[in-house]
Amino acid sequence: MIKINAEVTGAKTIAIAGHIRPDGDCIGSCMALYQYLNSHKDLFGIGKVDLYLERFGDEFRILNNIEVIQHSYESDECYDIFISVDCGSLDRLGNAEKYYKTAKKTINIDHHISNTLFGQVNHVVADASSTCEVLFDIFEERLISKDIAEDLFVGMIHDTGVFKHSNTTEKTMQIAGKLISKGIPFSKLIDESFYQKTYIQNQILGRCLMESILVMDGRCIVSSLTRKMMEFYQASTADLDGIIDQLRITKGIEVAIFIYEFDSQEYKVSMRSNGDVNVSKIAVYFGGGGHIKAAGCTMRGSLHDVINNLTRHIEAQLDNITT
Repeated sequence: MIKINAEVTGAKTIAIAGHIRPDGDCIGSCMALYQYLNSHKDLFGIGKVDLYLERFGDEFRILNNIEVIQHSYESDECYDIFISVDCGSLDRLGNAEKYYKTAKKTINIDHHISNTLFGQVNHVVADASSTCEVLFDIFEERLISKDIAEDLFVGMIHDTGVFKHSNTTEKTMQIAGKLISKGIPFSKLIDESFYQKTYIQNQILGRCLMESILVMDGRCIVSSLTRKMMEFYQASTADLDGIIDQLRITKGIEVAIFIYEFDSQEYKVSMRSNGDVNVSKIAVYFGGGGHIKAAGCTMRGSLHDVINNLTRHIEAQLDNITT
């Protein structure tokens, strides 16, 4: 178990970054780490702290000091320490990878089972519900402010589906309770960052549910969005959050698949498992990663081929399970 205080002591410049297309846990954990380090600079003996992330949905503007996040990667600064947060592999850092490559020291903090351990210092806890849960353990609890607690709580609710996914443990709930004790507006954070949807998001969700298909004798549900559909609704990738989780709760489903086209015959794939299918194994096979019950990857070809390739792997696992 590392303690982040000891790892950063004396650093004059620190960069923090998360994975491309950041989700709630990525944003929450990056913000929590930034605020933890930045608010205790004198205590830790550190200098400037910069945070880089790609743009994300407005629902996360509920977090205090969110404006500190830099979306531009034009600076060529060489940092003393680069900290990768909630990122399973180096290539998923996107444009922030250049800061990793020039940093004097690299730290990798994550909870993905598929993490490639690409840092000089690696702290990966695969059975943690979220990277925010990992951070809680490596922070000094007395130094966690209300703002930091809000960041951590938002990350945890997003990666656990508000504590309903199987990655939720007794420890997860204990940590959530400690964060609530800091006086955070937990109901507001849940409603406004997780449940609330824009009109466009509801339209897209409805379309995806109506046009979803059942395959493999009803054990798998698949839905997809083309670029033309995205353009019709004037939607961004941030508007697609929650679709895969709604597909997953379809009765009788073992695996849910959501696919969207981001370039000509190039697709982003999200998978969720309700049973014994290890979707991380499938995602890794296609160059992606994630968790046993929640994973994703990028695939190329026709939509028909993408679906067939995925379901073939799912069916093989289900056949082995039943036999």
